[in-house]
Amino acid sequence: MTKLGSSLSTEVLREGETSIEVPRLEAYVKAPSEYAPSKAPVFYNPVMKSNRDLTILALQAYQSTLGRDISVGEPLAGCGVRSVRIAVEVEGVLKVVMNDISSEAVKLARSNVERNKLGEHVSIMNEDANLFMSRYAAPRKRFDFIDIDPFGSPAPYLDAAIRALRNGGLLALTATDMAPLCGVHPKACVRKYGGRSLRTEYCHELAIRLLVGCLTMMAAKHGVGFKVLFSHGSDHYIRTYVLIQYGAKQSDMNIQMMGYVLHCFPCFHREVFRGMFSPFERLCPECGSRMSVAGPLWLGKLFNEDFRLLMEKWLNRRKLKERWILKLLSTLQSETEAPLTYYVIDRVCDRFNLSVPPLFDVISKLKNKGFQAVRTHFNSSGVRTDAPASVFTHILSSLSHSK
Repeated sequence: MTKLGSSLSTEVLREGETSIEVPRLEAYVKAPSEYAPSKAPVFYNPVMKSNRDLTILALQAYQSTLGRDISVGEPLAGCGVRSVRIAVEVEGVLKVVMNDISSEAVKLARSNVERNKLGEHVSIMNEDANLFMSRYAAPRKRFDFIDIDPFGSPAPYLDAAIRALRNGGLLALTATDMAPLCGVHPKACVRKYGGRSLRTEYCHELAIRLLVGCLTMMAAKHGVGFKVLFSHGSDHYIRTYVLIQYGAKQSDMNIQMMGYVLHCFPCFHREVFRGMFSPFERLCPECGSRMSVAGPLWLGKLFNEDFRLLMEKWLNRRKLKERWILKLLSTLQSETEAPLTYYVIDRVCDRFNLSVPPLFDVISKLKNKGFQAVRTHFNSSGVRTDAPASVFTHILSSLSHSK
């Protein structure tokens, strides 16, 4: 344990290939229910190591497509662990500029830069995140990669990030405000993301689509579009990587991917409505109940197979030991071309008082009946399929009664 200055209690850890000095979180927790990272004077979340691991892999895959050195900006750096790891672990990084509004965070970040002898490649700024990115909005100053990983919503930083990325740049976004995005606080979702959320079993997918939808409209104001390369979600956050593409034509194409998801809570039926303007009130074609609406949100792809393969290639080349990354990439291979939304077997069985059949049996039965059916990384009991809700429920019922 060390002391940085006179107020911050720290410890030295190893993450990836990097030695980092971070806040000693237990020193700031007064009750077991408190969220330790938010209590420390400088933000550091050890649980997000997996997020940072994937960042290293995705950024390396992206850099390899350019064939040149890249520049990186991180406007919300905290203690600097992500930027330092990028500078140490990603090949072809010429310059990293990190920033945090907290002077304590900047001190700790500077300590980590010195610890890893990165002074020639990494610089640190101490100002508002949007002001920081605005300083790099001029054509020859823009970054190749910007990572927005806030404690909460990335929405307040989207406009500045878009302007600070060059054509062909990569933008990574994390959102941890899952309550608004998953329908617990729908008004907050409308305020932050400009769309309505629903508390459905596939709310984590809706969350990413709401975030990408918000980005679509924000980028369109600048005549900027993008291509989604990679997305994933967990219990407490969602993450997406998009390739910035300048031009009104591309932004118009993105807007055409906007629309709504209509959901029937009584029978689990769901359908997609394309277009920016909300559909009129509609009744469920299967049970006649009034359908709920989520959106406007992104209806396009959340994953790009070529980029997934490139990430898999670099994962094997780097010989990383994180098996969960390989499992995630493997699951996403089948999700790339799969239908929107997914059914969660447990939820459907609970609604209709059925015993829960094995996931493999459900997928096999759906395929035997001629439907597409694949697993989803969002939920271990989730199935993406083009089968109607009535057919899906019937299959669960038949498998349940055959036990």
